Amino acid sequence: MCSKIIETNLNKLSRSNFEKVQIKLIVGLGNPGEKYKNNRHNVGYIILDQFAQQSRVQFSNSIKTNSLVTQVKGLMLCKPQSFMNTSGNSVLKTSKFFKISPSDILIMHDDLDLDFGVIKLQRDKSSAGHNGVQDVIDKLGTKDFWRLRVGIGRPQDDTPIEEYVLKNLTQEQLTQLRNIDLHEYILVEE
Repeated sequence: MCSKIIETNLNKLSRSNFEKVQIKLIVGLGNPGEKYKNNRHNVGYIILDQFAQQSRVQFSNSIKTNSLVTQVKGLMLCKPQSFMNTSGNSVLKTSKFFKISPSDILIMHDDLDLDFGVIKLQRDKSSAGHNGVQDVIDKLGTKDFWRLRVGIGRPQDDTPIEEYVLKNLTQEQLTQLRNIDLHEYILVEE
């Protein structure tokens, strides 16, 4: 299967020539808990929370899937409640419970290899070293799902990666992330 790459930058909001994808489940990767709420590693949660708020829906706890879930016009939203690197079980349980095939899933996550604000929409790609994505691939048994890679950039100093991803975003960065409109990437039934 050929990979589809759509790249944009938050500073360049002209995306009208991009083909939107139709999916059934959006998963925002992150770490649960107030301590991690504004960390770089939680961009998936941050964007999904904003989408849910704009759609006027609230997440509820699903013990069966170990996730916070909600629904927007037939589209399931999921925030795994395990830590980032063990997200795969929640994604697998959610997809099985709601009978959603991997090819209909979009995983949103942080990406060190992209400058802050660069977004890539891809399908059928390797994890590129992202442990949370690798766990999803391992548990689903395939990499044939959509990924919305959201750039957080690499540290500009000698900060270890494990520390860097757990540092908070600036207020300006949080505002930029909350301005991402998922409707520009996905089709939602009206």
